[in-house]
Amino acid sequence: MRETPLSNCEREFILNFIAQQKRLDGRNAYDYRDLRIAFGVSLGCCHVELGKTRVLAQVSCEVGEPKQTRPHDGVLYVNVELSPMACPSFEQGRQSEEGIELSRLMERCLKESRCLDMESLCIVSGEKAWHVRVDIHVLNHEGNILDCASIAAISALAHFRRPDVSVHGEEITIHTLEDRNPVPLSLHHMPLLVSFAFFSQGKFMLVDPSSKEEKVMEGKMVVGMNKHRELCTLQVTGQMLLLKEQVLRCSSIALTKVTKITELIHEALDKDKQARLKGEKHGFAMLVSGDRVTANRLPTTEVKVDTLEISDEMERSQSSSEDGESQSGNEPMEEQIVATPKESAVEILTKGVGVIGEGGTSTWLDIPQADSKQTAAKKRKHKLEKMEEDEGSSEEEEKVILK
Repeated sequence: MRETPLSNCEREFILNFIAQQKRLDGRNAYDYRDLRIAFGVSLGCCHVELGKTRVLAQVSCEVGEPKQTRPHDGVLYVNVELSPMACPSFEQGRQSEEGIELSRLMERCLKESRCLDMESLCIVSGEKAWHVRVDIHVLNHEGNILDCASIAAISALAHFRRPDVSVHGEEITIHTLEDRNPVPLSLHHMPLLVSFAFFSQGKFMLVDPSSKEEKVMEGKMVVGMNKHRELCTLQVTGQMLLLKEQVLRCSSIALTKVTKITELIHEALDKDKQARLKGEKHGFAMLVSGDRVTANRLPTTEVKVDTLEISDEMERSQSSSEDGESQSGNEPMEEQIVATPKESAVEILTKGVGVIGEGGTSTWLDIPQADSKQTAAKKRKHKLEKMEEDEGSSEEEEKVILK
């Protein structure tokens, strides 16, 4: 299914908005969307939300033969899956140009940067080694999949634990989780990708572009960097020319973003570790919060409540009584408080029940309405007639009994 293109009006509106240094979601030019990192119950499972873009990364391992060119190293595989669930334009079983670019950039970011110690994955040189596989599933595409996928992949690698192995002669023993504690992977650093979108021949630049901003951008630059100021990868796509100052400016912005994201990853790892040690709730259950209202919030309405307003006569009487008390030590005279109720938009039906607006009384409940002066007079007359009838009937009963 082909992706629905933007209309000319939408394209011009977005470009004019960007020219005014504004964005559709209210962010500044160098602001990221809200980032949320969560880990699953199984080790090596990570779910990352960048705004509405969602990516799930899962790390697994198995024992196999190492490559002949590198007999002392393990093997790292990176697989990116773009399903139609994330975006209707993604086709099942067929990689698009965007999927191929995403897979290659992730391999360059993780493999060529040497962030993972491959020699530590070797069991027996030239015979057995660990094969680590990183599967990245895009759950929802709302722009900037690259940054979200890189955060999910490196977080999953840091969270993963492989089984412990012991070698005695030619015998290789892989211990279960009950026998020995699993061993974490040896990570030298955490390379992360930061995407920049350019508009109007590089005149305007945005960080973390959304899906609509990606459709109207003229070019894109992806910078892979770690917090140690080491440049891991750099890619520029699109029909535009960039100056050297622009590239240096993007690298400095990427450094600040990578430093903040790395701190967030370490905080999320520490929280998950403490929750597992204490036996508290952890995993994707933390994403579900039961104390929040998920329905749409209605706008608040102002309600006028009956209040008593003291009249001018009462104020005068109070002031005169205070003056009389000060002059003579006699007891003050009791004054009758005169209060006038304000007009209210609330119709009081009975004690504790009221109606606001033009809806009228409720037909579901049998609620007595407020008595007016006429209805009160009718009720009193009816009670008096009933009392007279009861007295007359009692006199007749007495006469019958006497007879």
